[in-house]
Amino acid sequence: MSAVEGGVGAASIRADAHGKVTGLARYPGDGVPTDALHAFTVFSNQPHARMLSMDTSAAEAAEGVVLVLTAADVPVNEYGLTKMDQPVLVGLGGTDRSAVPADVSRWEADHIAVVIAESAAQARHAASQIRVEWEQLPLVPTIEEARSDAVLLHPESGTNVYYELRILKGNLDAGWAAADVVIEGTYELPHQEHAYLQVEAASAWIDPEGRVTVETSGQWTHEDREQIAHALDLPEDRVRVIYAAMGGAFGGKEDMSLQIVLALAAQKLLTMGIERRVHCRWSREESIVGHHKRHRATIHAKLGATKDGKITAVEADVWLDAGAYNYTSNKVLGNAHLSVAGAYEVPNARINSRAVYTSSVPGGAFRGFGGPQGAFAAETQMNKLAAALKMDPVELRRINMLHDGSEGITQTIMPAGVTLPQVIDACAARAETASAVAPFASIASLPEPEGQVKRGRGFASGFKNVGFSFGFPERCEAEIHLHGAAGDENPSGAEVFHSGAEVGQGTHQAIRQMAAEATGVPLENVSGTFSDTAFTGDSGSASASRMTWMAGNSILGAAEEAEKAWREGERPAIGKFRFTPPPTEMLDPETGRGVPNFAYGYMAQAIDLSVDTGTGIIRVDRVISTHDVGRAINPQLVKGQVEGAVAQAHGYTLSEDLQLRDGRITNPRLSSYLIPGIGDVPEVVDSVILELADPLGPWGARGMAEMPYITYAPAVIAALHDATGVWFDQFPLTPSRVLAGLKTG
Repeated sequence: MSAVEGGVGAASIRADAHGKVTGLARYPGDGVPTDALHAFTVFSNQPHARMLSMDTSAAEAAEGVVLVLTAADVPVNEYGLTKMDQPVLVGLGGTDRSAVPADVSRWEADHIAVVIAESAAQARHAASQIRVEWEQLPLVPTIEEARSDAVLLHPESGTNVYYELRILKGNLDAGWAAADVVIEGTYELPHQEHAYLQVEAASAWIDPEGRVTVETSGQWTHEDREQIAHALDLPEDRVRVIYAAMGGAFGGKEDMSLQIVLALAAQKLLTMGIERRVHCRWSREESIVGHHKRHRATIHAKLGATKDGKITAVEADVWLDAGAYNYTSNKVLGNAHLSVAGAYEVPNARINSRAVYTSSVPGGAFRGFGGPQGAFAAETQMNKLAAALKMDPVELRRINMLHDGSEGITQTIMPAGVTLPQVIDACAARAETASAVAPFASIASLPEPEGQVKRGRGFASGFKNVGFSFGFPERCEAEIHLHGAAGDENPSGAEVFHSGAEVGQGTHQAIRQMAAEATGVPLENVSGTFSDTAFTGDSGSASASRMTWMAGNSILGAAEEAEKAWREGERPAIGKFRFTPPPTEMLDPETGRGVPNFAYGYMAQAIDLSVDTGTGIIRVDRVISTHDVGRAINPQLVKGQVEGAVAQAHGYTLSEDLQLRDGRITNPRLSSYLIPGIGDVPEVVDSVILELADPLGPWGARGMAEMPYITYAPAVIAALHDATGVWFDQFPLTPSRVLAGLKTG
């Protein structure tokens, strides 16, 4: 434990807990001034069509309407987090300052106008008066159709298969010749909706310093600011982004929703002499239709091994459905690419991974960021291999797992601190401990049907990068102010300034605890100013399991600088620090050789389940979720991350079934898109937390927020096979899919 009260290792209660449980916390949709204007974003409702004309005159004349924004109002009509391939507003009469054709809607949720009125009801009514003439264009709603390039979603790219990665390692012919057993399979991975509690909302205004200001929810204030400034053609210092309290993100708030259009509205209103806030809040249906999803994917994989279980070769083809726009698909593809061979020593490999535009909902960031898709194929292949060899799946992993000094799939040595062997051993040991299993009646009013319920256990392990990859200029800034009287030997208080986004995971609490530890100031005397570009430096995104790792290192540096200033007599003593981790590299385009990451987290899961073979209903009885977190900054928050990730992965694996037809989502409500309720999640989640220090982590900490998600689906599939003898290469495991699989299997 820490020598500082409330420091690193303390299970302290979050400072925001009271506000969130009492309803006092202010989210972006709360506290809207009575004199605020209200905006309504108009979706195109066109998966692929060219706008021929748009008449907004009736909307402009409608009662209460102040302004209608169209494509002609956007100075630079383009945006995108990692590739600018999407118009801010689809429409006519733009400035021609973007390479992206703005007259084509490629997604049903492309925005075509923003109506600003005195009330939300008036804005919505006026939006219904807008008349648009469209020329329908051919749809390519699936990867298979898009691959032919018969219809190009983005003609400027020249192909729908717009991004590709390769790995070519060793001697494939020799690898296959040495294989006694070959496992081959094709895996279909589904979309997933983020389903965060707090839907998209934002307010915008001009602050007293004349800055276009947007208060919203997101995952990286400075990146939001950069994209707003680009579209509005403003210097970044003329834009301010503030995050209010957030009710979840999971990657779904990395990309733009309302930020640019509301900033544009505030700027335009100012030119009209109107200095009033403008506010917008989406409905749940607008949220589900209007933001990206976890990527669906098709993976064909082939695995060779000797009769003793040693891997000799891996081949894989990964096809990632980017949907209508890139969002972060090129980066997600990178993670899938690295994980499809598993956390194993693979001497010979060929992996080709491709991102494909389709006329469908965009894929983007979601907890795991390509890792769940790649790990599902890798771990299911390994479990099939274990079954074919009649070998214990844990022992098979021990034979092949990465360890310190191992060469990774990209033909370079893994970063120091590979603790997968310890994680696998701890998970396997805990799984062998006794656990009572209650009778399972899938129809609650009836007893467990005799002979119909089967039980099984599955195992999966894996790894996931911590931090940004492939040469991205990773960094994180922190500032600390130490307070006290001139003659005081030690400070009596500390302030930490940090942009790290609090998306529900407890980042702000962890930052304060690390600041307490670094400065020696008790937690109760450490305050924080967070996520406001006017006062806090660039922290990078709350994603990639990076924030605790990166923020902690930046805080250590800032505390050291502040201590120097303190010893020199400055009051307050101010320390600023920009932390940069070891550099990473883009992979060689032909061989895939390179150093893609500077740190990893390691995980393993064992799952026990019961399945009613008469109804197809599955109950997960017990999850052993084992993680090396390096150092638990706050053990209670770590446990919460494990349990939350397991619940989310449970929905992905068993119940969440996003339906699309002709490029449109057909079940955009939580009544038909079924996330798990309290009665659906696993009966027991046993969090096994190891603290084996990461050599570069602050106090040894590792990132861990995504890791409990990644191996859940393959472990469930393995447990279902153990129970029934049937493999499932596709999910979610809805009762109808399970029954159909049992019938054909």
